[in-house]
Amino acid sequence: MKKHLKFLIIAVIFLGVNTIAAQSVFGKWKTIDDRTGKPKGVIEIYQKNGMMFGKVVSILEKGKENALCVKCDGELKDQPVIGMTIIKNGKKNEDGEWKGKTLFDPEQAMTFRFKIWLNPDNSDELKVRGYLAFIYRTQTWVRHEG
Repeated sequence: MKKHLKFLIIAVIFLGVNTIAAQSVFGKWKTIDDRTGKPKGVIEIYQKNGMMFGKVVSILEKGKENALCVKCDGELKDQPVIGMTIIKNGKKNEDGEWKGKTLFDPEQAMTFRFKIWLNPDNSDELKVRGYLAFIYRTQTWVRHEG
């Protein structure tokens, strides 16, 4: 009887931890091109000193797996896109959204302001909105299992 109770307690704890992790913006996310609907890469979003950061961990587009930032200037010029930090210093708002001034697109070599939040209807979807002046674009990224 004690063995079964112990197993049940461990199972409940494990399920609870997975549920909590699934409701976080942190982790690995597969980026989806909002124009083509095709996966482009995997971004790992993490927290450092209370701030949000994100780095490219893999490129999924065929033929671009070892892409370099050819359009970039300065120290990023011709650097590998994999490993590049593309989200910097995001701050969390009271409403659970993260906002910041640095969302870098290595393909265009452009930096945008950003807002990032979990889809309230599906915690396996991340909404990523980049702003340039008054124009914005929103992508939906999906939780990456792997």
